[in-house]
Amino acid sequence: MNRVIKKTVSNACALKIPRKFFCSETVKVAGSTDFVPSNEHEKKPIISEVIPEYDIAIVGGGMVGMSLACFLASMPMTKQLSVAIIDSNPALGSGLSIQREDPPDPRVSTVTPASISFLQDAGAWNYVEQNRHAYFKKMQVWDYTGFGFARYDARDVNKDFLGCVAENKVLHSALLSCVKDSDFKTTFYPSRLTSMTLSTNSMSTVKASIPSKELPSGQGHTSKLQLSDGSSLYAKLVVGADGGKSRVRELAGFKTTGWNYSQNAIICTVEHTSANHCAWQRFLPNGPIALLPMGDNFSNIVWTMSPTESTDRKSITEEMFLKDVNSAFDDGYGPHPTSSSLGPRDLFSWLKMDPTLSANEVFEIPPKAIRLASERMVFPLSLRHANSYASKRIVLIGDAAHTIHPLAGQGVNLGFGDAFSLSRVIAEGIALGSDIGEVSLLKKYEADRKPANVAMMALLDGFQKAYSVDFGPFNFLRAAAFNGANYISPLKRRIISYASGENKLPIFF
Repeated sequence: MNRVIKKTVSNACALKIPRKFFCSETVKVAGSTDFVPSNEHEKKPIISEVIPEYDIAIVGGGMVGMSLACFLASMPMTKQLSVAIIDSNPALGSGLSIQREDPPDPRVSTVTPASISFLQDAGAWNYVEQNRHAYFKKMQVWDYTGFGFARYDARDVNKDFLGCVAENKVLHSALLSCVKDSDFKTTFYPSRLTSMTLSTNSMSTVKASIPSKELPSGQGHTSKLQLSDGSSLYAKLVVGADGGKSRVRELAGFKTTGWNYSQNAIICTVEHTSANHCAWQRFLPNGPIALLPMGDNFSNIVWTMSPTESTDRKSITEEMFLKDVNSAFDDGYGPHPTSSSLGPRDLFSWLKMDPTLSANEVFEIPPKAIRLASERMVFPLSLRHANSYASKRIVLIGDAAHTIHPLAGQGVNLGFGDAFSLSRVIAEGIALGSDIGEVSLLKKYEADRKPANVAMMALLDGFQKAYSVDFGPFNFLRAAAFNGANYISPLKRRIISYASGENKLPIFF
């Protein structure tokens, strides 16, 4: 009964069908039967639904999900893939329109040199440079005790810069533009994922009318995705790039380990009288505060504090808030770092090694904030890590796999690293003739990324816990570690390189 009338299907394929739908030699018919008899000698197919199939479905069209599409579009082995991008943001289909003159957004990311290199190779970074952004060459870090202090300079590791701060909307728009300006086969679904099932029956799927030549026949081994608007699609690989509350992770049954911090972060944009070219971070009793250059005369504030403090500071007047910010970066909570008769230089002089250039630089007070240039936003902080990143036909990247403390601004960089690694693993699988949804292939991505992600998470969690204790002897040890990072040149160079995106932990010389 399940025969296919080739003529009918051939006619169906000749129709002009919107890009997101496909015809094939076998068509799944909605309902309990595929064909209904009209008489003894003739049976006609009833085609009530054509379900498209894609090589990859990326659930989540944010920065990390879009970066994966961008990386796939840039490689010869993967640029012929068909990709569905599922995100409830309707603007993705038409494109995100931003102007350099737009008011600055408080949501920003500090992009490392390693991530910039990935985006340059994919052709996305030039789109970023067309809008507001700020490279920075120097960074100053100190604490409220007056003892802990370090200056970092890109020249210490022969780099041009330590990082670049860009608004999330600029990064997102750049990645989207990069994908849209390519000939990569993408279809945007402005909807949400509601359910997902793994199908292994070759008669239950529709083959794509434009198959990827590099891929071996999937023979129906796909996942079926049901969306909130009632539409459905099949994919050989489902990528969960849908954030910390990942629906893909939930439906696939991935377990997580983590905890909530008893802290919130308040973010906003402030304006100075002149441009800021340095990144600043001070550790305070209740959490760190960072001042990051954004371009023009703007800087971004990321201030970690208790939930009660964040509620109060979100509601106080602009004048009072700016006063608190400027105090936090000056002598509020404690004195400026100063030299003593037994200064840090003397403490580490026994090492007898050439100091880095930045070790000779003195403490500077950050530029004052004169105006609040955006709204103040508050969000809770947490740490979450998926116990596994991959299972058959499903893989997690970005915040869907790991959520970290914003202490060093490394969240999106870990996500870009995930996307870059996964794109290479997919390309390797295609080159070897493997099924891109096979768990053995996807586990190669997990083996590559999990150690780097766990190491960064542990490091930042350790910093958070170290500064949650205010105890005299411990404060001294903490300050000694700070100053050691400033004056022990091999360690300092390792720290800078690690923060720039290299995977080697700074404890290894």
